Amino acid sequence: MRKLFETIRPKRIDYYIMGKFLGTFFLSIMLISLIVIVFDVSEHIQDFIEEQAPLSAIVFGYYVNFVPYIVNLFSPLFTFVAVIFFTSKMAGNNEIIAILNGCVSFKRMMCPYIVAALTIGMMAFVLSNFVIPYTKKNEIEFKNTYIKKVIKSKDSDIHLKLSDTTYAYMEFWYVEDNNGVNFSLETMDFTHVSKKLTASRIIWHDDTKHWTLKDYVERTFLPDGTMRIRRGDELDTIIPKMTNKDFMVISSDMETMNYRELRNYIKMEKLKGSGRTKFYQIEKHKRMAIPFSTVILTVIGLSVSCRKQRGGNDTAILYGVLISSSYILFQQGTTVFATYGNMNPMLAAWFPNIVYGIICFFIVRNTPK
Repeated sequence: MRKLFETIRPKRIDYYIMGKFLGTFFLSIMLISLIVIVFDVSEHIQDFIEEQAPLSAIVFGYYVNFVPYIVNLFSPLFTFVAVIFFTSKMAGNNEIIAILNGCVSFKRMMCPYIVAALTIGMMAFVLSNFVIPYTKKNEIEFKNTYIKKVIKSKDSDIHLKLSDTTYAYMEFWYVEDNNGVNFSLETMDFTHVSKKLTASRIIWHDDTKHWTLKDYVERTFLPDGTMRIRRGDELDTIIPKMTNKDFMVISSDMETMNYRELRNYIKMEKLKGSGRTKFYQIEKHKRMAIPFSTVILTVIGLSVSCRKQRGGNDTAILYGVLISSSYILFQQGTTVFATYGNMNPMLAAWFPNIVYGIICFFIVRNTPK
C-alpha cells in the first residue's frame, strides 16, 4: 500500500506537466476569445451605435456573458491543441526521453495529463450546465434590447398533446403576427374522436389571453353515429393549456436552461407530444459527453506528440488539428443523424467518444514506451 502511494503521489514533474498543460490551454483560449470578440464587435458595431448602447452594457452585459460560451465551445479543440503543442516541444527538447529514462513508465507519465484534462472537463461541465445558462439569459436580454429579437417560429406541422384526450395541430405559426393557419383541435373519447374543431386561421390576443378562430367548423360525433356540425366566420374562445408560447421558441433557449430545467422541459414536451424533444435530448447528453471527450483527446494528443517528429512542432500541430477537426465533424454528423433520422440521442452524443476511445486505446498500445 505504501509503495502504491509513493507511486501515485504527485512529484515535481507532475506539477511541471500540469502547469505547462493548463497554462498553454488557458493562453490559447484567451487568445481565441479575443479574436472572436474583435470579429463580433466589427459585426455589431453599427447596432451598438444606432441603439446607443452604453459602454458598460456592452462590456458587462454582453461580452462578459459571451466569454464563457466561447471558452466552453472551443475547450475540446484547444485541449487537444495545447497537449500537442507543449508535448511536442518537450519531445523536441528530449524531455520526454529523460522522463522515461528516469524510471517513469508511460502510464505513470499519463497521470498529470489525465488530471489536467479532468480539471478542464469539470470546468466545461460546470460552464455548460450552470454558468452558461445564467450568462446566456443576460446575453439574450442585451440582444433583445440593443441588437435584435431572438424569437423565431417553430417548425411547420406542429403537434401538441394538451391532455390525455385533447390534441392540437397547427400547419404553421407566425410569431410576428401572433397567428397561425390550418388549426385543428381534437377531443378523444376512449378510442374515437368525439369532437373536432378546425379553423383556417387562429389568432392569439395577448391582452385578453384568448383565441379567435376564423372560418371555423366544429364537428361533434354523437353516440348514435350521427354528426352535428356548427360553422361560423369567427369564434372567440379559451383553449385550456394552450397559449402562443407553445408555438414559438426562443433562439438558443436550450442554452438558458441548467441541467435540471432541461430535463424537466424534456419531460413536459414529451407529455405534449412535441416533436422537438430530440433537440433538447441531444443537448442534455452532449453536456455530459463533451467534457468527457477532453480526457480521450488528451491521451491521443500525448501519444501522437510524445515522439520527435521529422517536421518538428508544425507536423505535430497539423496532426492535432486534423484529429480534433475530425472529432468535431464526426460529432456534428451524429447530431444530424439523431435530429433528422432515427438515431438515439444518447448514442449520438456518446458515439464519437466511443469511436475515439477505441482509437485512443490502439494508439496508446502502439506508442513506443
